[in-house]
Amino acid sequence: MSTQSIHDTAIVVDGLIIAKWGRDLFEDMRRGGITAANCTVSVWEDFQATVDNIVMVNGLLRDNADLVRPVRSTRDIVAAKEEGRTGILLGFQNAHAYEDQIGYVEIFKQLGVGIVQLCYNTQNLVGTGCYERDGGLSGFGREIVAEMNRVGVMCDLSHVGSKTSEEVILESKKPVCYSHCLPSGLKEHPRNKSDEELRFIAEHGGFIGVTMFTPFLKNGVNSTIDDYCEAIEYVMDIAGEDSVGIGTDFTQGQDAQFFEWLTHDKGYARRLTRFGEIINPKGIRTIGDFPNLTEALMRRGMSERVTRKVMGENWVRVLRDVWGE
Repeated sequence: MSTQSIHDTAIVVDGLIIAKWGRDLFEDMRRGGITAANCTVSVWEDFQATVDNIVMVNGLLRDNADLVRPVRSTRDIVAAKEEGRTGILLGFQNAHAYEDQIGYVEIFKQLGVGIVQLCYNTQNLVGTGCYERDGGLSGFGREIVAEMNRVGVMCDLSHVGSKTSEEVILESKKPVCYSHCLPSGLKEHPRNKSDEELRFIAEHGGFIGVTMFTPFLKNGVNSTIDDYCEAIEYVMDIAGEDSVGIGTDFTQGQDAQFFEWLTHDKGYARRLTRFGEIINPKGIRTIGDFPNLTEALMRRGMSERVTRKVMGENWVRVLRDVWGE
């Protein structure tokens, strides 16, 4: 079977996309053969603004139902594959939208939010992000984690501080994830995870989505698809073939103003980081280039069985463990 045929028949899951919503994006998802994607609907927004974002996304899903469908369960991911559409799973990159209301966890679950990153770079009511002195998981945060476990929302720790992450991993009764991260063993960066952190989450039943965001890759904007494959292989050597998947962090279509909003605390306060030029690795510049990833992994010696796991089957299994369906 050719690598294209393997890609065409595989379940392909992207664990994090924060690209600009619209039909162009959905068409590129179909070109790339994406079965399902965790798409961000909240970063710095509060409850009301996040609800407004979901209203907007629901309208887009209705208007583009020939290309996309909502995902509430792993059955929906399988159905998306059968229908030749891309399943859209809603996710947060910050628990800020929960405000100080534990009941909002279930409300947003009912609206389709299945993955929530507990902190985005800085401190919130739950814990601490990766750009501040880490005070760990708060008492309120423990209640939020328990409620996420109860209603079936996955805890994401990609932008979360090391101590807070460790405490969430120990606190959660369900698997948690780094939906989009890279190893600091290949490049030292506040957003990258040490070998010890990668091993710890895997040993506790957690999951790692490997990102291709070039500011965090070894060769920066000069990175290629092979540099990305190297990062996947590095993480797999630590975590094992069942605990690793894809989480691209694709930002295609976003403008400079969007990145200014992302890189300032609360979207407007102190600057947290500068990304510089944003360009995806050579060979996988857009979501539509996803078949090149299947080809590259297999060219580098990954078996078809393991490639299918990494491209999406692992994500489906761990999401089923968290969602219960």
